[in-house]
Amino acid sequence: MNIPNALTISRLGLAALLLGLLSLPDSLPMVKSAAFIVFVIAGITDYLDGHLARNVYGVSNFGKLMDPLADKVIVCAAFVSFVELGLVPAYLVVIIIAREFLVTGLRLLAVEKGLVISAGKWGKHKTIWQIVAIIAILLALAVRHDILRDADPTFLANYDLALGYISYAIGIAVALITVASGYLYFIDNRDVLSKYL
Repeated sequence: MNIPNALTISRLGLAALLLGLLSLPDSLPMVKSAAFIVFVIAGITDYLDGHLARNVYGVSNFGKLMDPLADKVIVCAAFVSFVELGLVPAYLVVIIIAREFLVTGLRLLAVEKGLVISAGKWGKHKTIWQIVAIIAILLALAVRHDILRDADPTFLANYDLALGYISYAIGIAVALITVASGYLYFIDNRDVLSKYL
C-alpha cells in the first residue's frame, strides 16, 4: 500500500463524509462549507495520487482499477445528495450512475481476460467536468447557507430559484458529457467486448 494507493482509498472515506455532511440539516452552520472543503480535498488527492504514481512510485494495477472507481464513488455520492436536496433530477443521476456501472462492468470483463483497462482520455475529461460541476454547486450551496443565511428573504428566494435552474442545466450538461465519454470508451475498447459477443 504505497502513498498513491492510500490516497485513492482515502477518497472512499471522503465520499462517505461528503454524503454525511450533505445529509445534515441546512440550519446547522458551516455544514455546506465543510462539504465543499471535503470535496476539494478529494480533488487534490485525485491529482496527487495520479502525479505520484506516474512520476515517483509507478502505476500499479491496483491504481488503474481503484482510482477511477474511487472517483466514481465520490461523484455519485455528490450527485445523489443533490437529488436529495432537490437540485438535480433523479433521472439525470441515474444516467450518470448507469454509465459508471457499464464502464466498470467492461473493466471487470477485461480482467477476466487478463487485461487491465485504465481510464481513457475522454473518461478523464468527463471526470474533470463532473468535478468542476460539483464544486460549482457546492460553492453555491456554501454561499447560500453559510454566507447569505441572514440575507433578505426575497433575495434568498430568488437565489434559490436561480440555483435550482443552474443546477438543473449543469446536471444536463454533465449527463451528456458522461454518456458521450462512455460511448467513446466502449468504442475504444470494443475488442474486449467482442470476445464475449
